[in-house]
Amino acid sequence: MAMTDSVLDAARRSAAPALPKKGPLVWLDLDQAELDAAYDQSKYAPNQAQVQERRLFASKRTRAALGEPLRFAYGASEIEGLDVYRTEQANAPVSVFIHGGAWRNGRAADFAYLAEIFVHAGAHSVILDFNSIDAAGGNLMTMARQVRSAVAWVYQNAARFGGDPNRLYVCGHSSGGHLAGTVVSADWRKDFDLPRDVVKGALLCSGMYELKPVRLSARSNYVKFTDEIEEELSALRHLDRIACPLIVGYGTCETPEFQRQARDFAAALTAAGKPHQLLVGEAYNHFEMLETLANPYGLLGRAVLAQMGLPIG
Repeated sequence: MAMTDSVLDAARRSAAPALPKKGPLVWLDLDQAELDAAYDQSKYAPNQAQVQERRLFASKRTRAALGEPLRFAYGASEIEGLDVYRTEQANAPVSVFIHGGAWRNGRAADFAYLAEIFVHAGAHSVILDFNSIDAAGGNLMTMARQVRSAVAWVYQNAARFGGDPNRLYVCGHSSGGHLAGTVVSADWRKDFDLPRDVVKGALLCSGMYELKPVRLSARSNYVKFTDEIEEELSALRHLDRIACPLIVGYGTCETPEFQRQARDFAAALTAAGKPHQLLVGEAYNHFEMLETLANPYGLLGRAVLAQMGLPIG
């Protein structure tokens, strides 16, 4: 065990970015350079491009195996659509996936590889498209409204593809984990005239649940943060709205801020008496964590199938 720990410690040190001499503190014990690096996954994941390439090839194989998805529009613009990979079972539960990409990139088709685990377990897999932050003019509220509207559409239209609206679950990773947090902390009655428990369970992996430090980081160069956005879209500030069990996950080779965000959110859920499970992916970096969702025996895959009451394998 000691040898394994030393190998992991060495790997983490080699993955951590080399930073200049420490400057004035900006957030907790981090100066500006450290904070910027802590919200830049590429600084801590040297195999980022390799994992992303794997994802694209895996998604191509999944579409070949499952067939092209059904495509539905949940809004008026071209991007406001979703892909549905159907299972053979009638009135089946539904998993909605919200992708990451620093709020800047990614399309539903790129994440098709995540559908197979749900389809074979007896659930429909829905993967969302939505504006990038650049297309939204830097307005994060636009993206949050889109994913919330998409989930509302799925709830109201699940019967169109054989889904059970009363067994609707959400998964999100990275900036998609943040957006999934805005879904589970949405005011469903006020904004959509829907029940508080539209979502029956959710996985929030490697996300951001308090936007204050993100606003202080280099991400503010392309996200037009406002006090309203920081307040409304920080899930940690709206625990009272959360009406379903959560799985919160992160990897030990992620940036220190993404690890802290997950731990602090889980601690806040504990203090608020909200049912949740904290999963720690030992020796996984940010991008590798998502791959475990595609595997029924993986850290995230096993947990989500159990949350949905679906068989493993």
